[in-house]
Amino acid sequence: MARAIFRAKSVEQSIRDTEEPEHQLKKNLGTLDLIVFGVGVCVGAGIFVLTGQVAASNSGPAIALSFAIAGLACALAALCYAEFASSVPVAGSAYTFTFATMGEFVAWIIGWDLILEFSVAAAALATSFSQYLAVLLEGTPFAIPKALQSTEGGVINLPAGLLILALTAVLITGVKLSSRINQVVTGLKLLVVLAVVIVGAFFVKTANWVPFIPPSEGSAGSDDGPLLRPLVQTLFGLEPSVFGLGGVVAGAAMVFFAFIGFDVIATTAEETRNPQRDLPRGILGALGIVTVLYIAVSLVITGMQNYRDIDPTDGAPLATAFNAVGQPIMGDIIAIGVCIGLIVVAMIMFLGQTRVAFAMSRDGLLPQGLARTHPTFGTPYRLTIIVGIAIALLASFVPLSELAHLVNIGTLAAFVLVSIGVIVLRRTRPDLPRSFTVPFVPVLPIISALICLYLMINLSLETWLRFIAWLVLGVIVYFAYSFRHSRLNTERGASGAAATGPASGGAEPQDR
Repeated sequence: MARAIFRAKSVEQSIRDTEEPEHQLKKNLGTLDLIVFGVGVCVGAGIFVLTGQVAASNSGPAIALSFAIAGLACALAALCYAEFASSVPVAGSAYTFTFATMGEFVAWIIGWDLILEFSVAAAALATSFSQYLAVLLEGTPFAIPKALQSTEGGVINLPAGLLILALTAVLITGVKLSSRINQVVTGLKLLVVLAVVIVGAFFVKTANWVPFIPPSEGSAGSDDGPLLRPLVQTLFGLEPSVFGLGGVVAGAAMVFFAFIGFDVIATTAEETRNPQRDLPRGILGALGIVTVLYIAVSLVITGMQNYRDIDPTDGAPLATAFNAVGQPIMGDIIAIGVCIGLIVVAMIMFLGQTRVAFAMSRDGLLPQGLARTHPTFGTPYRLTIIVGIAIALLASFVPLSELAHLVNIGTLAAFVLVSIGVIVLRRTRPDLPRSFTVPFVPVLPIISALICLYLMINLSLETWLRFIAWLVLGVIVYFAYSFRHSRLNTERGASGAAATGPASGGAEPQDR
């Protein structure tokens, strides 16, 4: 049993599986498509919401350093993703890479983890879209009734559910259409972000950046109990505190959500025309662009408004900052940009979830019938419909604020395994063609894994407990269904039956 659950799927077999007609995805994407996908999914709730919240609660003006630390962790992981994606151009991202290096059970765990990450992220983003839409339409003939705005103050979050159902239709019709929509909307979002930086620069007061790293002080939330404190404080007996260097690192763990998205590029490997060339360029290009944007926006916002005056519960801190300096029109423009941006971010998170589940279904770890592609559109339409309905229900009826940190911890866990996987694959398959290689192996992958682990322990103990509970459920599902239905298990069983069949059936012995 122990040996069986760590059976690995060869790179060659993974690539052969992509050529099966009923499981084949169309290759429509190029480098620009991939960069726009990455930028489109990253420039969303993170830059528009987390910037103010983390500056007020953890980092102060040094939130720019928090973004830089999170960006460094992502950059190191991105190098590992780029090597994997260029040598194993198969849908599934970290799940597929782990299957080729550490075996089926670890791959299942990370796939299960990614399902949670992408599903919760897509639903949460749809919910955020609904909130911004309600603000924009308030006072107009199209105002949304309170009962339909959210489950917290009403009955159902109808706009969020309808958005996911609309995105389901878009994703079924083809990833190229999704890419075209993404390009247009991402262009609009970038214009909004550039407007924030350029216009906001005229209202920056350098005095607001002093001190750049506020001195450490006791946490206002220290009475909330150990479950809500960062795990690192519990592990090492540290006193609850905010700001200082500890606050900068804790802030990096929180704003990490803003970088989630570049790994979605790797899930589209099978739909890329030249994955060996385009995937590394797409991943690294998208990450570089958003890191620069995040740092620029964070410097402008903390320069416009003292971090002490920012409301950490404000869901629209950028708009509030412009209102505070007498520029309400810019606040409205930002709100419109957020609304538009969240649509695309939700769509790409949704896309990532379907591609991971598609790879798991094709491997038999989920029902294989779900991996069939549409005869016309070449997309996994069955999975897309099922996943779309599930996410729509989550977005419509479940408040997801409590689950937001699960997205961060799940992504960081995936980054750790991908970083380690590069070292493993270098040793087990040195012959594998690699159009892109991580420099200074094993040093850089090890540093990447350690940084991601450190960011993980800066998340709350409550987040860790929920994450572990989800993984325990995944283990139960694996042994109850996936282990027995795995293609590696059934194909090897069939090969063994074929080998022993003639003897048991009384056939004539073969020449030896």
